[in-house]
Formats: sequence, structure tokens, C-alpha cells
Amino acid sequence: MERTLRLGTRGSPLALTQAHMVKRALEAAHGWPETLIEIVPVKTSGDRIQDRALAEVGGKALWTKELDLALHDGRIDFAVHSMKDVETIRPDEIVIAAMLPRADVRDRLIGADSIDAIRQAGRVGTSSPRRSAQLRRLRPDLEIVLFRGNVDTRLSRLNLGEADATLLAAAGLDRLGRPEVGAPIPVETMLPAPAQGAVGIEARSDDAEVRGWLAAIDDAATNACVRAERALLTRLGADCRSPVAALAVPDGDGWRLRAQILMPDGSESVEGEAAIGDPDDAGALAAELLGRASPGLRAHFAG
Repeated sequence: MERTLRLGTRGSPLALTQAHMVKRALEAAHGWPETLIEIVPVKTSGDRIQDRALAEVGGKALWTKELDLALHDGRIDFAVHSMKDVETIRPDEIVIAAMLPRADVRDRLIGADSIDAIRQAGRVGTSSPRRSAQLRRLRPDLEIVLFRGNVDTRLSRLNLGEADATLLAAAGLDRLGRPEVGAPIPVETMLPAPAQGAVGIEARSDDAEVRGWLAAIDDAATNACVRAERALLTRLGADCRSPVAALAVPDGDGWRLRAQILMPDGSESVEGEAAIGDPDDAGALAAELLGRASPGLRAHFAG
């Protein structure tokens, strides 16, 4: 093949690491030389705006809109994303063409050995509505402070004493070669964000050739589980302000889906699980959760 394929990505260390994972996977699957795929860093609004929560400045689209535009304009042929950062409603001209095998879905706590070990009235740095609500549910005494930025930025702020602890995704730390950083939090204690630990690759819907190449590296089990979690988000009508956690795992011929919706202050939580035969059936669990929620909790979802 004579053409060069351009892989778009955010420019953070983790995003570049994930882009190289995709590049190596494609090279191995197709026997391509290392020179065939060019990694093209694209500066996103989410990388530029670090002093405010995403919900205040445009939500998850801040991670995707510049890459979407680069795809649309033909400046890149496909784009790599952390799937938990991708909006549930995507443009018709863009398709999620593949997902790599999912990594550790758990959060890791840095600064304390466990949530119970954080000092009384301690400060925890995070920008995640889900993590904030879960922490407040478990420890109402804790103060949540806004932590945005890449892994090194957050760890630096923690080391400077801006908080007693922070939380990061185990998958990101592992991919950056830092498996020793932090204490894993069991999913029974804190259910992860939908699609956490999954890397997705998007392409133009009408580019059958690129979609065919990407299909060769798609992990079917990861794709199905993430699809179920995203279907739940869609039925909930969740946005970047909605505290929601979900995890689907293969179960026999189908999947078992667990989910939790919370008030932002942690004062109310509704949890449930269901066996589903198709990832798109996840909406039934979402409806059941909303049916058991108070009007105040339902107000945080549009489903």
C-alpha cells in the first residue's frame, strides 16, 4: 500500500501512548511497516482549558470536536479516543470502528491506602461528577476540590499539598508504565465510569477501506460491553454533569450489567443490575433505575 495513514490523537502523554498502541496493533494485524501510519497530534479544547470543570465549558465534546473536524476535513484518516471521554451521540458521518482489548476498569486512590484512610474532613482532588458523588456517598465529611489536567499535572498538584488524595484510572496509569502508583479501589466499592479502560478508534462512516482495516483489531468482547454501557447512558439521558457508573461483563451467552446513578452530593444512590442478551437491551436497566429514583435524582437525567 502506497498511501500514508494519518492517526489523529490528543497530545497528552497518555493519548500518545494509546495512539502508539493502535499503530502497533494495526501493523501486527496487517504486516504493515512502521512508516505506514503517521501519528498526528491534535490540540483539543479540553487540553487547553484546565481551570474549569468540563460541564461548565462544553462537556465531553471538548475532547472530540477538534478530532471530529480533522476527520471531516480529511486531515486524518482515523482517530483514537479513551471511550469514557466520547459522547454517546456521535455525528452520523463518524463511526466507532474498533476497540482494543479493555484494560483494568478500576480507579486507583493516590495519597491514602483506602477511602476510609483519608483523614477526617480531608480534601480529594477530582473533576469527575461520578467520582465526586461516590466519594461523598461513602465519606460525607470529605471536601472535593477541582483537579484537571494530565496524570503528571494531577500528581504534581497532589504532591504540592493541594489535596490529601486524588483518583486516577488504573488503565491510564498502567499504560504509562506506573502500575505501582495508587491503591486499586474494588468495583464493589466504586463502580467505574461507563467505558472506563477502553480505547476506541473512530473513522469516517463512508470510508469502507479504513473501516475494514480497523475491524481487524476490534476486540468483540470489549466492544459489546462498552456498547451496553453507552446504551445505558443514552437511555438515562446522561450528560457530563450526570453522576453515573456502569460496568458490563460477559456472562454466558450474554452480559451482566451493573449500574449506579447518584445525586451530585452523594445524598441518594440507586443501584441495580440485569442480565441482558444484547448490548442494546441496556436501556431497560436504565428505565428501572430512573423508576426507583426520587424526582430530585431524576432531574439530573433526561431519560
